[in-house]
This record gives sequence, C-alpha cells and structure tokens, in this order.
Amino acid sequence: MAAFAQAPEVAIQKGNELYKRQQYEPAASAYDEAIAKDPENKAARFNRASTAYRLAKPDEAIRSFEELAVKTSESGEKAKSYYNKGAILSNQKKLEESIDAYKNALRQDPNDKQARENLQKALLELKKKNPQKKEDQKKKQQQKQDKKQQPKMNQKEADQKLKLLEQKEKDLQEKMQKQKTKSTGGQKDW
Repeated sequence: MAAFAQAPEVAIQKGNELYKRQQYEPAASAYDEAIAKDPENKAARFNRASTAYRLAKPDEAIRSFEELAVKTSESGEKAKSYYNKGAILSNQKKLEESIDAYKNALRQDPNDKQARENLQKALLELKKKNPQKKEDQKKKQQQKQDKKQQPKMNQKEADQKLKLLEQKEKDLQEKMQKQKTKSTGGQKDW
C-alpha cells in the first residue's frame, strides 16, 4: 500500500524535473502517469495544466485550471487555478474572461498582489481596446442633448399645424355624426 501511495509522488517529481529542463512532452507523460495512479491528485493535475500551456495547448490548460478551481475546496489552490486561467486568457487577448478569472482569484485570496496587478492591466487594456464604445456613448448622449435643445418651431409652422389638427378634428366629428344618424335610421325612440 505504501508503494502505491508513493507512486504518484514519484511520477510528479519526475515530471517536475523534466518540466524544469523544459522537456514538456515527457513531463506531461509523467503527470499523466501520476493522474492515472491517483485521479484526484491535485498537484499532478495542476502541473499537467501548466504543462499543457507550455505545449501550446491553452484551451486544454484553461479547462484544466477551471476544473481544478471548481473541484477544490481550498481557497489557495482555487486562487492559483483562477490566476493561471486569467494569465492564459490575457495572453489570448480574451480580456473580459481574464478579468473574471482574476476577480475569482482575488475572491479566494484578496492579498494576491500579482492577481490584482494583472487585473488592473487587463482592465486598462480593455479600456484601450474599447475606446470606440465610450465614444459612441458620448455621441448618443450628445444627440439626445441636441434633440432637447432643438429650436422651437416658428409661429407660421405652429399655425399651420394647428389648422391641420383642427381640420382633422372637424372631419372626424362630421364622420361620427353621419354614423350616428345612420345607426338610429329614422326609428322613433319612444
């Protein structure tokens, strides 16, 4: 039993050595071996996710870090997982998603200075990326103000509109009167 318990740790150590030497394919295999022996081993899963990123498999790494964050109950591990997810998303220029990941990391560990700094960088980058949206909002607000400040119609236009409305009202009253006389149709109302 003791040999079985050590087996994942030995594979993780082997993976760590290979990772340090930037031999990511064999490191990934070592971590996979540790995971096969102990599927719940968080260290092996975390290291495997980091290796996936180094192997240019960012989507796999993101999924793995997200799984780790959801499955673990320890806030430190959650924070690291969310932080790494955020870093990968930032590199992919998926700023909104990275911002969410950094916020989640800070919820788990409010003292994480790197997560806070990266969150601020991502927010600034997003602001630079989307200045057009702010300009559009400013234009819409200006248009609303312009509509409110439009000059009022002159007296001649007002008189014309008033005469037109009066004529429509007169026509409508005549039409209603004709319908009323048709509906009574000469019958006596006793």
